[in-house]
Amino acid sequence: MNILHKAKDYVENLFKDKLSSVYFYHNFIHTTYTVNKAEEIMRNTPVAKEDQEKVLLALWFHDTGYVECAQNHEEKGVEILTGFLKQENYPENYIGDVSQLILATKITYEPQNLLEKIVKDADCSHFASHDYNDISDALRKEWELTNVRCFSNDEWNAGNLEMLKNKHHYYTEYAKENWEPLKKKNIKKIEKKLEKEEDKKENSDHKKEAKDPKDSKSDRSVDTLFRVTLNNHTRLSDIADSKANILLSVNAIIISVCLSVLVPKLDTPKNAHLIIPSFVLLISSVLTIIFAILSTKPNVTKTHFTAQDIADRKVNLLFFGNFHQMLFNDFHDAMKDLIKDRDYIYDSMVKDLYFLGKVLDRKYKLLSITYKIFMAGIIISVLSFAYAFLSL
Repeated sequence: MNILHKAKDYVENLFKDKLSSVYFYHNFIHTTYTVNKAEEIMRNTPVAKEDQEKVLLALWFHDTGYVECAQNHEEKGVEILTGFLKQENYPENYIGDVSQLILATKITYEPQNLLEKIVKDADCSHFASHDYNDISDALRKEWELTNVRCFSNDEWNAGNLEMLKNKHHYYTEYAKENWEPLKKKNIKKIEKKLEKEEDKKENSDHKKEAKDPKDSKSDRSVDTLFRVTLNNHTRLSDIADSKANILLSVNAIIISVCLSVLVPKLDTPKNAHLIIPSFVLLISSVLTIIFAILSTKPNVTKTHFTAQDIADRKVNLLFFGNFHQMLFNDFHDAMKDLIKDRDYIYDSMVKDLYFLGKVLDRKYKLLSITYKIFMAGIIISVLSFAYAFLSL
């Protein structure tokens, strides 16, 4: 396992064990996203292999300081990185280079070289994301829950507009050419939001005066909580499916090579010693494929219910496995009742979130078994081949 794989596993376990659940934005999903974006930049920018490794290590660790405290988290991240690399026997000058790249992610820091520019652009790559609104809402909710500050819609949108339009800019040529246009689209979306909010204020001031502002803030916080949590669960599901697809592809190649190259040669007496190792390799690959397919296999539960269950609001109308059995008119009337009752909406969303979590639990358990089978199969196969050759 190379240093980047070790870093990924280390950070993933660190966040899983020590990071508070209130960090909706600064978490492993964001960290993985920045690493992927840095790889995207470096695929299109000449960077030495050792320098690529430094950039990716810095991004794996750049937010690990949040496990201790949000304030000065970059310095805390440097301490965690230093301990990790010292255990891997890396020299001080190498550790210093990676540490400086972590410190370069500070929002006020101006990058001084290409590597720092790549790190800065990757860390702010979400400004050019199609999911920018959801990512932004995750940060907003995180700040509310960590008592940084609560924002009104106008304050949040105005702050985002100021950041994207006047304070932030991309540094690498690749980001300027490919991400800047997408960022400008997000700027226009924020401007439209502000215009709509302004129109609403002008047209419904009397309604807003009659409404308790505390209730409004509470509703907005709950809406953001559900949206961000469901979005994070969906991303975790995508990550699991992606990992399963990688294992499917790798083992399909292994089986194809074995069947076309290795197996036809086993019928000769001089290759008899390779029969057992070959079949161990094939069996482990087949088992890996079976469990990878099981982890990605759709598992739609179908619930039987009556019209009275719908009237008593015992049915989750947000799940297609339920409403696909209904006639359109019945579904239309039931949804009208759902929309009118906010508590009913929240109950339905809670059910949706819970059962999505159950699906994720099943996916990751099967995926964990799949990786163990694959790893054990590869190790046993290699040892079997080695024994077969040494025993000749």
